[in-house]
Amino acid sequence: MTGMARSSAGLTDRQRRLLYRAWHRGMRETDLIFGEFADSEISALPETELDQFEQLLDQADGDLLSWITGAAPVPAEFDTGLFAKIRSYRPRSAR
Repeated sequence: MTGMARSSAGLTDRQRRLLYRAWHRGMRETDLIFGEFADSEISALPETELDQFEQLLDQADGDLLSWITGAAPVPAEFDTGLFAKIRSYRPRSAR
């Protein structure tokens, strides 16, 4: 997958904004991780997880990649159920 595959139709303004941000991180690796997760899951995330997702997207790409790969410990404030979902997420094409 090379970019956003999900249409933003049916999403709220906030969900559309987060979907865009997930695909436009600045580092291709984090684009793929967060973008593919958002493509699949953004419409089903409750408000609390949208809040957590937004906070994650505010973090530096290098930090996010280190946390995802396990190269650095995940700070307690980001070590949430949502982060665990992102970390274990695999696109349907990779399953």
